[in-house]
Amino acid sequence: MPLLAVVAGTRFPRPDPTGWKLAWSDEFNGANGSLPDSSKWSIETGGNGWGNEELEAYTNRTENVQQRNGYLVITARKESFAGPDKIERSYTSARIQTKGKFQAAYGRFEASMRLPSGKGMWPAFWLLGNDVDKVGWPKCGEIDIMENIGDPRVIYSTLHGPGYSGGKGPSTRYLLPAGASVDSAFHRYSLEWSPKEIQFYFDDNLIVERTPDSLPPGTHWVYDHPFFLLLNLAIGGKWPGSPDEKTNFPQSLLVDYVRVYVRKSGQ
Repeated sequence: MPLLAVVAGTRFPRPDPTGWKLAWSDEFNGANGSLPDSSKWSIETGGNGWGNEELEAYTNRTENVQQRNGYLVITARKESFAGPDKIERSYTSARIQTKGKFQAAYGRFEASMRLPSGKGMWPAFWLLGNDVDKVGWPKCGEIDIMENIGDPRVIYSTLHGPGYSGGKGPSTRYLLPAGASVDSAFHRYSLEWSPKEIQFYFDDNLIVERTPDSLPPGTHWVYDHPFFLLLNLAIGGKWPGSPDEKTNFPQSLLVDYVRVYVRKSGQ
């Protein structure tokens, strides 16, 4: 969806879910045209494929990431762009993270989003272990709350860890309920995480529950320490493939809010 089409529209109002209290959030109510709150998010830049043979250069330009009308807007554009590495690429987009600013072990992680669609589009809402710089990936662990690769009726929820990454981790392909699509309305994508258990949700629908027994034999559970949050809109790569002549540009990932909850005492 072009940036100019971003106007106030139907959102997904959400009170605090039963049994949880809010621990951290961003409602993206900054001034129109402003970058994400730097006390909460860092903007990653570069165009090195990001380990997935992605085609975009991530930038910190407002053309690719900004707050507008109470949304975070991450916009993928088809344009020639050379980042700090001086290598020219054919697409731009944005990727933000809370590394060094917010991290949590266990809780409910939730985002209300409207996604783009089309071949080659790859929006994601995910978590990485805060020890990634020390132990590397995938030993740090990765929790993909939501990934979409262009089909507006399908999302994916996946765990990556040592010995079960890059297509080997437990992953669920979830077909949305009849009449729902990721690109026509806001939906809630959430994770409820406790020791030895992770549950993925679409709106109020349980997608799948993961426990140590879900992992391949001989591997171990690494979801026992703090993780930080990431949001990005990738273009192309090994999994979705490249955009085709039917893929529209520019398109935007709209995020109404991101919230993290912890269990209320005694719950």
